[in-house]
Amino acid sequence: MPLTFKDVRKIALSLENVEEGTSYGTPAFKVHDKLLARLREDGDSLVVGTTFEEHEEMMAAEPETYYITDHYVKYPWVLVRLSRVHSDSLRDLLSRAREASTNILATAGRPIAARMRPRARLRARVLTSEEVANG
Repeated sequence: MPLTFKDVRKIALSLENVEEGTSYGTPAFKVHDKLLARLREDGDSLVVGTTFEEHEEMMAAEPETYYITDHYVKYPWVLVRLSRVHSDSLRDLLSRAREASTNILATAGRPIAARMRPRARLRARVLTSEEVANG
């Protein structure tokens, strides 16, 4: 049986520190104001935070359930068709997204290079004060 947003709400709010709110004018779930998931405008898809690696794996394994649009190519989010996803899979995905949000909040005081994706970290470089002053 396809999931409804009512089912999503029940799953999301059962997770620790998850609160209901809005994002881009749609119902959403957040952890300490950090977006975890939101209903997409089509009403059948949920936008869920994940990793680039995980969204690639999910889309390869179940492309009819997990997908992204061009907009999300550069972002660590996956779109989930509620009409196709199993409740246990969604619960696991939302749990991982909540855990990732909690980890991001816990590292907020760390230097930004420590929080970057590994490839981006390799491209990062510290500017000298002279380079900063000269723009």
